[in-house]
This record gives sequence, structure tokens and C-alpha cells, in this order.
Amino acid sequence: MSEMIKVSFTLNGKPVTYNVAAQTSLLRMLRDNYNYDVKCGCEEGDCGTCTVLVDGVSHKSCITLAAQVEGKSVLTVRGITYGDDEAGHLLQKNFVECGSIQCGFCTPGLIMVSKEYLNNGGIADRSAIRRAISGNLCRCTGYKKIIDAVYKTAKEIGREERQNV
Repeated sequence: MSEMIKVSFTLNGKPVTYNVAAQTSLLRMLRDNYNYDVKCGCEEGDCGTCTVLVDGVSHKSCITLAAQVEGKSVLTVRGITYGDDEAGHLLQKNFVECGSIQCGFCTPGLIMVSKEYLNNGGIADRSAIRRAISGNLCRCTGYKKIIDAVYKTAKEIGREERQNV
């Protein structure tokens, strides 16, 4: 019998508490207790589809223990709402407009790492965007359309690429 622990944290702006086995991943805790809010891909930390932000930093939830979010704030793609989060909402809109969503499997994780990039002052710079999303795999788009969506969002929120002077 595995040891059970209580994990209390903020999920998408709301306080929650779950009792889970000590070895439970954040992915499993969220999927089993919160309406499948996070996609499950490889469960080995390779694909990035399960990426969430923990206190503003991207984490692959399949390789993050649930206990590691005790007292922290977790944001999933479902927590990005219109009006409350302009950059996150624009990202979602621009992913659709730029054709960045093909099968959609990678989309939540890519939106979350892109949001982290923009939250940390990321600018409209295709090379920097490419580096920011590099830990997330997409099999459909070839990444160009994803980079286009993040680039467009950065420009729309006033994050123009700095020119070398």
C-alpha cells in the first residue's frame, strides 16, 4: 500500500486540495481529479504536450511529482481566459488564425511554453521563439506556423524585435 499525501495548491486561480499516492505525477493528479485538464502524451518528459506553468515556469507535468506543487500556483491551458489574460488569449486566437493547430495534440503544451516566453519579456524574434518552444514536439506543422503565431502575438502586445544599432 502506498503512502497517501495531501497536496494543496492553486489551480487556474482556484484553491484545490487532493489526496494522492506519494509517487503520483502532477499529470496523473490533474487528469484523475480535474476533468482531464492536461493532455497525456509520452509520460516520459519528451513530447511536452502535458506542459503546465508552475509559479510561471513551464513544467512537463508527467515528470513532475504532485507533491512538488504544494503551496504553488499551477496554470493549465484551460486557465487562460479571455479578458483576464490578454497575451494568453491572443496566443490561442493566433494559433487558430495562423493555422498552427493541425491535429491539436501538441497545442496545449506549445501554448503554455509560448505564454511563458511572452510572460518573461519575449519579443518578436523567430530564433528566440524557436528556442523557447524547442522542448515541445509537433508532428504536423513543421513549427513554422507555430512560430508565426507566437511572433504575431509578440507584435500585437508591443514586443517588437529590437534592431541592432
